[in-house]
Amino acid sequence: MTPISEEQLKAIMPKCGDPALWCAPLNDAMDRFAINNPQRAAAFLAQIAHESGELCRLAENLNYAAKRLMQVWPKRFPTLEKAEMYARNPAKLANYVYAKRLGNGDEQSGDGWRYRGRGVIQVTGRGNYRTIGAALGLPLEAEPQRLEQPGAAALSAAYFWQSRGLNELADDRNDDDDDEDFVRISVLINGGKTGLKERRAYWAMAKSVLA
Repeated sequence: MTPISEEQLKAIMPKCGDPALWCAPLNDAMDRFAINNPQRAAAFLAQIAHESGELCRLAENLNYAAKRLMQVWPKRFPTLEKAEMYARNPAKLANYVYAKRLGNGDEQSGDGWRYRGRGVIQVTGRGNYRTIGAALGLPLEAEPQRLEQPGAAALSAAYFWQSRGLNELADDRNDDDDDEDFVRISVLINGGKTGLKERRAYWAMAKSVLA
């Protein structure tokens, strides 16, 4: 497959402020993890466009108002009083909601904030940083901030993509429903169908640009 150009990346993600910064890392990562035909590339770029705000957001935004916390984590914040204890305090919130999950320690360990979501498909939790770091040969557990750099961000996303079988789902086959497969990809990445309309719009644009 021909490498993605700056012009193509800008057409798919017009809000990306520096496509030149991203082209080489994305092309290297896609080549390494067999995202190597237009169908795979279009689905991959569509998903990371949505997950990262068009490559503009590489760390999880946890700056929530109290009422929003009650919507996002209703079981953890059943009352406004409880939510107000964590509102507009990203570090405290991360340490609470991610405590003793995903390989993290307890709330006092600080792991929730240290290993909050980073990258273009957000890697979250000490255990995932360790696993993906080992797979890529990068010290992500010791240096989690590396996932806010284009090279590591692109590699971690492409590794996740291949390791979950998303290349095969993205392939255009005669005996399947491509849109149904794209929805399944979205669920495997997001855990649900959040932003599906926007993901489909990016996908349509990417397919057109890469055709």
